[in-house]
Amino acid sequence: MIVINLAYRRVTTMTLLSTDPLTQLAFSVHENKGVFAVLLGSGLSRTAQIPTGWEITLDLIKRIAAAQDVEEQTDWAQWYRDKTGNEPDYSKLLEDLTISPAERRSILHNYIEPNEEEKEEGKKLPTPAHQAIARLVRSGHIRVILTTNFDRLMENALREQGVEPTVISSVDSLSGAEPLTHSQCYLFKLHGDYKDARILNTDNELASYPVEYNQLLDRIIDEHGLIICGWSGEWDHALRAAILRAPNKRYPMFWAAKNPPGTNAQDLISHRQAKIMEITGADDFFNTLQQRVTILEQSRKQNPLSVELLTNSTKKYLAKAEFRIQLDELFSGEFERLLEAMNSDTLSPNGRWSPEEFSQRVSTYESITEPLGRMAGILGRWGEDKHKELIFDIINNIISHSKNHNGGLSAWINLRTYPAVMIMTAYALGLIRSRRWGTLHELFLKKIVIPHHEPCSIITLLFLWSWEGGGDIWKQLDGLDRRKTALSDHLLTIMDEWKSSFIGTTANFELSYDRYETLASLAYFEEQLSTYPDKTQIDIQYFRMPVGRVGWNSSSYRILTQELKDTNILDDLLTHGFANNSEEDLALFLRCFESIAGRMSW
Repeated sequence: MIVINLAYRRVTTMTLLSTDPLTQLAFSVHENKGVFAVLLGSGLSRTAQIPTGWEITLDLIKRIAAAQDVEEQTDWAQWYRDKTGNEPDYSKLLEDLTISPAERRSILHNYIEPNEEEKEEGKKLPTPAHQAIARLVRSGHIRVILTTNFDRLMENALREQGVEPTVISSVDSLSGAEPLTHSQCYLFKLHGDYKDARILNTDNELASYPVEYNQLLDRIIDEHGLIICGWSGEWDHALRAAILRAPNKRYPMFWAAKNPPGTNAQDLISHRQAKIMEITGADDFFNTLQQRVTILEQSRKQNPLSVELLTNSTKKYLAKAEFRIQLDELFSGEFERLLEAMNSDTLSPNGRWSPEEFSQRVSTYESITEPLGRMAGILGRWGEDKHKELIFDIINNIISHSKNHNGGLSAWINLRTYPAVMIMTAYALGLIRSRRWGTLHELFLKKIVIPHHEPCSIITLLFLWSWEGGGDIWKQLDGLDRRKTALSDHLLTIMDEWKSSFIGTTANFELSYDRYETLASLAYFEEQLSTYPDKTQIDIQYFRMPVGRVGWNSSSYRILTQELKDTNILDDLLTHGFANNSEEDLALFLRCFESIAGRMSW
């Protein structure tokens, strides 16, 4: 029976991969880090609205005709055929129009570089495909990029990700370049850079490469798999020849294209036994590839202990005092793994902003934090007062660690403390479930000490919009664009997934979560109140404090505000420090809370 079952699983796996070449490619890229090279053609830059050679050809014909007072034509290509007896040829036009390569470069400049208006419209700038490739380079999965394009979109995307490429665009630059094996990213611009007078444009120039180019190409093609996108394979004769003469096929070739390959391309595909991948566009192809590689990377870095085993071990070690050392080691080990994951290139503070990148980073942080987050919730639910320092230290260390960087994009820098936000939330929910109000109050107001910063409470650093990463940026996540409290709603979703480890049976978890945010708002209010010498100075209408989804959720709002007026609950909270042990302060909080909720419900 076992043999049959294994055989069945093997067949199923092969079928799944054979019908999903993109996942197969993602596995190959992930498992063979740095082995694949990317070959990019003009189609990739076309998405950035940099015209293709054919479009430049037609435009040059049109401009020449305009200079000769030729009236507008419906088909400029046919007009050129009728006029010259030849097919429109981009290379021939450039030869006819210019004498020197420098003149050709000047003509190309206006086609390739964006003017101010185009920059504002996002034209002629790195595309999502360029950015996804740059992220794959940053994570070490891609090291070599071949391109027939003259533009600098790829270089710009790499630098936005904090990667400085070794750029080869001439024989001279090749001779003085960092060796291929030592470079983080080797960008080989086969036809040159448009700012260099030695660009290769014409058929004659593209018929053969210098000996030095051929030697390097032979090595790259022999030692790497190829991911081809945006290149037709029809016209670049020297590049075609290099691929055809490669003796070995030790690594596969993947050919991604929107349309069926032409005759010459089919020759290459057959010769290399390449896998053809039908795609809707380069942006979607490279974004999806990069996302799947990242998911596979996360799964590899996942704790050797499963989440379930970690949570069960936490409960076991909590049950008996003699396991205190094992409990401490369990948390310490998982905390170290979290920090290691936070240091990965995937979560580098460098990199260009995009909603897709934000969503991916959020997902990554949630994945690497989940084990420790669930463990914190268990400690809140079943732990003792002596365990609180363990959580306080973890939160403090995550925040301190997040400040240790060399700069980058503010959105990515701010997101580095997201694991601390989730751990605080899970621990607080566990404390509330066990009605440990004193520890909850202490959690909220615990001072975090960060080098070169003033001590600041956890609630001020990590709660909703008071957290530096907690603004409207969370509306970028799918389905949250119209939400008033996007971060609050998203955290509820995450905690709802984690709650099975530490909440147990509850009729209304949404209410439990809203209770947490209400008490967090109360602690924030309490701390802010201490800055007023005279409480009568507070303007109820304009007092600012973070209020979560309970502000617009009328059902939770009614229940929770009524709870805060209930004598038993009120006495319990005040006894444990909430509202400065003052009914007067609690009443003032409720007035401010009501005012903010009223505005949120508009």
